[in-house]
Amino acid sequence: MRALLLATATGCLWALLVTNQTTSERAPYPPSPVIAEISFDFSSRDRRAPGSDNWPITWADDGHQYAAWGDGGGFGGTNNDGRVSLGVARIEGSSDNYRGYNVWGGKNAENPPQFTGKSYGILSAGRTLYMWVTPDSSVEEARLCYSTNHGATWTRADWAFKQSDGFVLPSFCQFGKAYSGARDSYVYIYAVHLQNASVPLGIQKPGEIDLMRVRRDRITNRGAYEFFAGLGTGSRPTWTQDPAKRRPVFQDPNGVGWCVSVSYNAGLRRYLLCTEHAESFQGNLGIFDAPEPWGPWTTVGYYSNWGGFGSTFFWNFSNKWLSAEGRRFTLIFTGTGYNDAWNTVKGAFTTARTDRKGGTR
Repeated sequence: MRALLLATATGCLWALLVTNQTTSERAPYPPSPVIAEISFDFSSRDRRAPGSDNWPITWADDGHQYAAWGDGGGFGGTNNDGRVSLGVARIEGSSDNYRGYNVWGGKNAENPPQFTGKSYGILSAGRTLYMWVTPDSSVEEARLCYSTNHGATWTRADWAFKQSDGFVLPSFCQFGKAYSGARDSYVYIYAVHLQNASVPLGIQKPGEIDLMRVRRDRITNRGAYEFFAGLGTGSRPTWTQDPAKRRPVFQDPNGVGWCVSVSYNAGLRRYLLCTEHAESFQGNLGIFDAPEPWGPWTTVGYYSNWGGFGSTFFWNFSNKWLSAEGRRFTLIFTGTGYNDAWNTVKGAFTTARTDRKGGTR
């Protein structure tokens, strides 16, 4: 890939990463027609909550963000101090001035945890928080949990998606505050197709990601879920209630990671999908975009050892910390070793319709 280091007027160092030829592996989709370039200000990295990883995030009706972590003490804690298997945090403030509070589990928690597990998907829809929870060290199921008091207590559904359904670690698509700005009355959920059950927390090859949806007012009803079954007449999506008849919504022959995040950038009118490829825990980040939840997908960035951080494996765009026009963002990421923490880095998109100074092309 072409990598240029640009000194800004303030002296910060930016790494400008151009989308073509970004790794030794060929990206599975052509370059984005909307996002011409993506840049990251790696000097802006902010690392907190050492020892706590994962951090899927959502923007709630109270104006705050909520995120889930695993195996650590959360904000103010460490890998040993306040350690819980699963915790939920509230993040208050702007990207330049924020503070994290442990709502459920962790160091000096406002409420004790009720159960263990891991989560890679959390959502605020209306006044309710929803979270997919998988058992510790296992992908045998993904159980829906929900909270009507901003994470203070959680109720576990009496059903779960099982490993035998063929997908793991579901993640909610994020829209605006409390799911405002959603394209329709459905909640969209992505999950990695489990190709190799012997290494569930590893790259799945051939890489496939599945899509399901459920009406917002029926999220807790298992019978209301529908699975993407491919494109029909006029490239319109078709849906089935039989998971065995589902079709992948995203594919990468280089493999996909065991977890995925998707968010809608309202300013750019694009869905952004992040996952790994080729090898896990190596920072092999792929960022893709599409005009609809089901595609067609194009490539924003396709990296090996993204940022030179090494062991990163999960990335989330914060929709609260996104500029109104959609070009300036904050990316939350985690990994192993030193990256086993809450980490943020700021960045910007250059669109095909604007140059780097904001003028039209």
